[in-house]
Amino acid sequence: MSAAPLRAEVHVRRAAGSTRRVSPLSPVAAAGPSSSRRMRRPTSGPGSNLNRMPAEPVQVEDPNDPEVIVRDLPEQERAEFLRQYHEAADASRDPVGYRQLQRLLHAWRLTVIATSRAGYYEELAAVRSGRAQTRPAEEAFPDWQELLAAARAQSQPSR
Repeated sequence: MSAAPLRAEVHVRRAAGSTRRVSPLSPVAAAGPSSSRRMRRPTSGPGSNLNRMPAEPVQVEDPNDPEVIVRDLPEQERAEFLRQYHEAADASRDPVGYRQLQRLLHAWRLTVIATSRAGYYEELAAVRSGRAQTRPAEEAFPDWQELLAAARAQSQPSR
């Protein structure tokens, strides 16, 4: 059973004797019952919501950042990631190598996601030992051959 959200309200008496509920943060509540009904919060300047913005911009983490990947990978995966990363980083001086580095980082980001799932290593062990229940791609995806051909055609360099 969840508790109902708390609401802070102030009752402001109108001239005719009726009351209305307003937020205690509204200018009407702050000014008191004798204030005008049309009093509004300014859109800029003192008292506006713009003055409440943080001075520091919010930093969004890049999930393909090597530091983020290393931090989020399980310990047993880190050495292999670093080996592949250093190899790809050395080759990234060339534009083709740079694209390969980007693909490598993306693939390892997907590894971070997969390894964070409960039971990942147990499922992997079952696949490697032949105990996992699998089915051919053609059965899972009726148009598998067409999908595979389209992907191969797309990955071929155009001349």
